Amino acid sequence: MPLQADGGVPGLIVKFGDYPLHHGGVGAIRSLGRLGVPMYAITEDRYTPAAASRYLERAFVWPTTGTEEPEYLVEGLLRIGRRIGRPAVLVPTDEEAAVLIAEHQEALGDSFLFPRVEPELPRRLASKQGLHELCVEHGIPSPSAAFPQTYEDIVAFAEKARFPVVAKNREVFVRRERPAVNGTTRIATREGLLALARDWAGRPGDPGVILQEYLPREQAEDWIVHAYFDRDSTPLAMFTGVKVRSWPPHAGMTANAYVVDNPELADLAARFIKQIGFTGIIDLDLRFDRRDGQYKLLDFNPRMGAQFRLFESGSRVDVVRAMHLDLTGRAVPEGEQRAGHRYLVENIDLPALLAYRRSGYTTPHAPARASGTELAWLAGDDLRPFFTMLARFVRPGARHLYQLWRTNRRGGSTTTK
Repeated sequence: MPLQADGGVPGLIVKFGDYPLHHGGVGAIRSLGRLGVPMYAITEDRYTPAAASRYLERAFVWPTTGTEEPEYLVEGLLRIGRRIGRPAVLVPTDEEAAVLIAEHQEALGDSFLFPRVEPELPRRLASKQGLHELCVEHGIPSPSAAFPQTYEDIVAFAEKARFPVVAKNREVFVRRERPAVNGTTRIATREGLLALARDWAGRPGDPGVILQEYLPREQAEDWIVHAYFDRDSTPLAMFTGVKVRSWPPHAGMTANAYVVDNPELADLAARFIKQIGFTGIIDLDLRFDRRDGQYKLLDFNPRMGAQFRLFESGSRVDVVRAMHLDLTGRAVPEGEQRAGHRYLVENIDLPALLAYRRSGYTTPHAPARASGTELAWLAGDDLRPFFTMLARFVRPGARHLYQLWRTNRRGGSTTTK
């Protein structure tokens, strides 16, 4: 049966922060737009790839940093809602947006449609410390971690730690207000950690970092789970896949991935979501540790993931379509995921490929041949986002590659998540 969405209920892509080259937002605009859903988006300017999509009714130009006061962001969303003129389904593309929506459900509820969830839960899940505590509480494997409050705590940790270790910013929003590290950072030595800690010591408050066990890439495999859960925390769409490459390498955005059936991983995710009572879209990153045979949860994104279009069922359902159907009172058709399908992000997969050839990382569960390929940017029915991406990517992309090259020459390994 053809998939039929409610064309009377529009969608709004919500993002806070300056990241115009976001293929996930473009994917969501196309996904719902192809079903006849009127699509709107918050953009940095009128010349982003999202703003160029033929499926976008209107771009609301609203430059933000993600560090604004919540009241300002809520009022801005309500103003956009009034301009749309009818309730729209909110599709957050970052943690800040997901957290803000959850914590201000009463103020936003009359103007928008979104999954209702315990207000404090998305912030806790997006927090590295909050997620670790929930994993411990519910028996979900995760890397061992420490949460230093002072420089002295870091010194004590360094005396006992087994290097390398991983440092991440601990809390959502803080990563943009005063980040301690530029994303996920692998620290090779005690001296390297203490050098960073001396910089953190001059910051107001505690360092705001999590120091985490490093799972050796030579003995690991990266997996992803995307799903949509209804108000009873029951999965209406559930997908699993293996990440072949990311950029920056091993800790950044997915550059190349395959759909791979993994019932064990799906059961793990469904059990965890049921225990914590989450409702909505999830994007999970897990690392399979071959040393002990466990899937360890690294990141829980309580929103749509940028690579969500990797996953679609035989009934043409992806997680964004599942959410729109559910929130508009329509049934979500069942269907098996299209195993073996591949997702490729054109502007970052080539540098990722070159980096991975030197890393020794392998993905034995990846199919030898793809059953089909979904490109992040290029689409025959919507070409302008691809060319807009190229125009905006060349200069900053070259600068970013040069910075990473210099970092690798110095022996560092800083990567962004």
